[in-house]
Amino acid sequence: MTAKKQSLSFEESLARLEEIVRHLEKGDLPLQDTLSLYEEGTGLIAACSKMLDEAEQKVVKLRKGPDRRPIEMDFEEESGNDA
Repeated sequence: MTAKKQSLSFEESLARLEEIVRHLEKGDLPLQDTLSLYEEGTGLIAACSKMLDEAEQKVVKLRKGPDRRPIEMDFEEESGNDA
């Protein structure tokens, strides 16, 4: 099942995580099933976090250059210049 988790999109992973939370909140599962779902959930959280980190690195902020044409600037570079 590890390969399946890795192939899920962010939205699919989040939906599965929400489903897991609903099952765990009911509190009616046997201990082994609860542990399995908890383990799957922590894996999904890690995968979602990684996807968000990768997306954040791709974010760029556009600004106008000297010729008034937009130029790309890394989000991290621009965030330090906010006043």
